[in-house]
This record gives sequence, C-alpha cells and structure tokens, in this order.
Amino acid sequence: MLSDTIKIILVDDHNIVRDGINALLMLENDIEVVGEAANADELYSLLKTLKVNLLLLDIIMPGKSGIEIAEEVNNNFPDIKIIILSSDLGENSIFQAIHAGIAGYLPKDVKKQELLDAIRQVSADKEYYSDAIPTTIFKNYKAFAQAGKKSKFESTIALTEREKEIVYWFAEGLSYKEIAAKLFISPRTVESHKNNIMEKLGLKTTVDMIKYAIKSGLVKL
Repeated sequence: MLSDTIKIILVDDHNIVRDGINALLMLENDIEVVGEAANADELYSLLKTLKVNLLLLDIIMPGKSGIEIAEEVNNNFPDIKIIILSSDLGENSIFQAIHAGIAGYLPKDVKKQELLDAIRQVSADKEYYSDAIPTTIFKNYKAFAQAGKKSKFESTIALTEREKEIVYWFAEGLSYKEIAAKLFISPRTVESHKNNIMEKLGLKTTVDMIKYAIKSGLVKL
C-alpha cells in the first residue's frame, strides 16, 4: 500500500455490515481497512498497535455507544477522523455526534460513491454529511441555541439580500431546485450564489452555512 493510503478501522457489532463495507472498499487503491471492531474494547485494543486515519463508526453498539466512543477517540486520538455510518438518523443522535467531534454522518444505505467521497473528503480535513442531514442539524442547533448555548461560529462579513435569502433557504433544508423555484431563478444561479457565499464567508460545508444562519440571526429562533 502507498504511504498516503487512508487507513480505516470499521466499528460495527454486525459482521455482515463490516464484511459489506470491506467488500466496497477493498478495490480502492487509496483506502485500506486495517482493522475491525465489534465494540469499544476491541477498538481500543486495535488503536494501541495500528496507525489509523479514520473510523467508520456505528452509533448503536453494545456497551459504549458510538457517541461515547467518538467523544473518547476525539479526546485521546485527535488526529483520527470519525465518520458515523448508522441507520439512526434521529435528530438528537446527529446533534450529539457532531458535538462529540465527528466529521461526517451517513446513513447505512449510502451508495458506494458517496461513501468513498465522504472518506476522502473527511481525510482531507473537510466535513461530509449526507444530503438528508442539513435540516436535522439546523433543528438541533436551534434547540441548542434556545437552551442558552452559543455557536462557536463567528462571522461579521456582510451578505447581499439575495445571498441572505439563499442562506436562509439552505438552512431550511431546501434543495437547489426548490430554492430556484422560490426565488424564480435557475438552479445554476443558486449554485453560483452558494459558491460565492461560501468563498466570502470562508465556509467549507452546508453545515457551516447553517451555523452562520443561526449565529447571524438570519433564521429566527
């Protein structure tokens, strides 16, 4: 394997799930599954001896949950990236996972190419969330803010009125086509606006945009 290969541990208590993911990844030249664990104890035993870049981690696990594991790994092995791969798409689980330090969240029925994209983006110090996630994250950050917490996201850069509209509708979970229909513009124009917004604010992900919408008051709590 090449020295810059993304080395992964699969953490899931179902053998058949790990076998399936292994089969999807084994032909990729830049990705190597170096270990498998069915629980926290097995994972920590592997982490003592293996050099690892990324964990693919389920939430529903025997003993410690994936959330607890993510928190511990983030505290003790901060260089290891974590992607949650779970059938649990509940708002509270996603919210807790983000605050445990994960960098990606995917449903278990994710397609191969999206899984590969997520692994490569997260390994490159980016975040990756399934297209179904942004609305859920928004709702939870809203609840978090209402509880008196403050987002760490800060920005004082001004947006145009149209850009604010774009940010608002993305925060509401609308797709490019749906936003285009709302604003009577083309999906390509929506994409162009989004790219400009991301560049102007120095954002990397839609999640960051949602945090901006909440922090800046574009979305009323």
